[in-house]
Amino acid sequence: MGSISQTIRDFNAMRDGFDALLGDHGRLTSLSDFGSNPGDLDAFCYIPADLPPASPLVVVLHGCGQNAAGYDSASGWSALADRAGFALLFPQQRAANNPNRCFNWFTRSDTKRDSGEALSIRQMVDAMVVRHAIDTTRIFVTGLSAGGAMTSVMLATYPELFAGGAIIAGLPYGTALGVQQALDRMKGQGGPDRDALPDLVRDASSHRGVWPRISLWHGTADTTVVPANAEAILSQWRTLHGVADRPAQEDSVDGYPHRIWTDAKGRAVIEEYSITNMGHGTPLSTRGEEALGQAAPYMLEVGISSTHHIADFWGIAARPKPNAAGRVGRQEADRKTSGNGVAAIIERALRSAGLMS
Repeated sequence: MGSISQTIRDFNAMRDGFDALLGDHGRLTSLSDFGSNPGDLDAFCYIPADLPPASPLVVVLHGCGQNAAGYDSASGWSALADRAGFALLFPQQRAANNPNRCFNWFTRSDTKRDSGEALSIRQMVDAMVVRHAIDTTRIFVTGLSAGGAMTSVMLATYPELFAGGAIIAGLPYGTALGVQQALDRMKGQGGPDRDALPDLVRDASSHRGVWPRISLWHGTADTTVVPANAEAILSQWRTLHGVADRPAQEDSVDGYPHRIWTDAKGRAVIEEYSITNMGHGTPLSTRGEEALGQAAPYMLEVGISSTHHIADFWGIAARPKPNAAGRVGRQEADRKTSGNGVAAIIERALRSAGLMS
């Protein structure tokens, strides 16, 4: 197995690189009173000026050693939210929960539906839906490293909540219990057989409907979370979506290999970016037309903006145009619900939270 001490040093280096931002919320504002918060997490949000009702929501989960403001500043999510018109939620880990500020994706109590950190994040989403009239058919989640693994947790435990997810240098759901197993899985060692991976997600909830769309990003030179984990995530989600092992499309985007899997209707349900020669981190492009964010520890300038391409895959990268009746046209929703007005959105959120019958 790879050196545990080296992995811890990597986490500490990431933390040290973001320490200057810890006392500054940047463009974010605190989200309070969102529920019982059993995972004892902090929460921040970003709401663009003049955000219309029925806008999308993106949940962004930072990596180990990072914080919400630092990840936002480096990734450029709030800058894109201003351009495209969507709300952002940034759960943030506390050092009291994990000394390296990693989300506890390997702790059973934090990775079950309606328990621990997973429930805290769900409560944050519910609060955002009510307070900002979010379109409940366009809620998405993304994260890096431990945040990527926690993205897998949220997609598995609350698949009905999310229209899509993006896992960056993360791990599949349900493969580790405890720190030692987590470190082993990060190095690609041990864990369930590939054929057993889809059932880990199926067993995490009673959901049997449409599964969230998945965007997957990993560096081929990542030695912290090795690329074998990307293949494991693909194995987990290809079966859930019922798609073939071979992709329906292979191409190159900004010079990097890109694969797409489509369902029986021809809809892209999984995409994968393999970032050649990139180590552990979030791929950025800080120059050119798609420039977003800034380079930082584990936020890597490699000439492709994962933030922009993820939002584009989800269909929220640009502001929708008004339709002929003067109302804002909505992007295609994977799961239709009755009523799109503010009252209907709030009513659905209250029913989901058990506050209305």
